[in-house]
Amino acid sequence: MSKSIINPTSLAKPVGYANGILTHGGKVLFLAGQTGMDATGKIENPFDLIEQFRKTLENIKTIVNEAGGEITDVVRMTIYVTDKRAYHAQRERIGQVYRAYFGRYFPAMTLIEVKSLYDANAMIEIEATAVVGD
Repeated sequence: MSKSIINPTSLAKPVGYANGILTHGGKVLFLAGQTGMDATGKIENPFDLIEQFRKTLENIKTIVNEAGGEITDVVRMTIYVTDKRAYHAQRERIGQVYRAYFGRYFPAMTLIEVKSLYDANAMIEIEATAVVGD
């Protein structure tokens, strides 16, 4: 699978995301919303946004790896947070965690603030789409 980042010069330069990604070949993998849930179904750190973000990315990586891909095969992420201000205030640390998983690769992303998530202890949930294989 190959992909091309689409960032038209007529649009504002994206920071921390891509405007679009065009894929060539591969199979599409749709990931359900992932949270900082561990194998027992509990949120590992109910009051720590950074650790929930880290565990959420780890869960995404595990699913993509199980499908035969790498985390950089993720082409789209929708990030749901219960507190946009807390996310924004911790964006530097969030960026450090993000780069530990993705490096300087940025899929198409959207951030949405919601009143609550299914698990009352979840502060963040990410759904993703990946294109894996040939």
